[in-house]
Amino acid sequence: MWSLLETSSRMAGSDKRKQSLYFPEDMLKEIQDEATRQDRSLSWIVQKAWKIARKEIMKYPSVNEFPGEEDEKEIA
Repeated sequence: MWSLLETSSRMAGSDKRKQSLYFPEDMLKEIQDEATRQDRSLSWIVQKAWKIARKEIMKYPSVNEFPGEEDEKEIA
């Protein structure tokens, strides 16, 4: 089951934006527990997790980049 995490943020100036993020229930519970443990907001925990993980995540190919795709096209 998926759970919804809704956040609001202020962009440049007074532009306020709301973003909905969906997490598996158990993952959201872990994030909530860690936020409580650290006395931080859910948003703060997710932002820090992104900053720590982003270099690794950027190594992943995009959905349009499939390893070996060029080789298969050359054979056909």
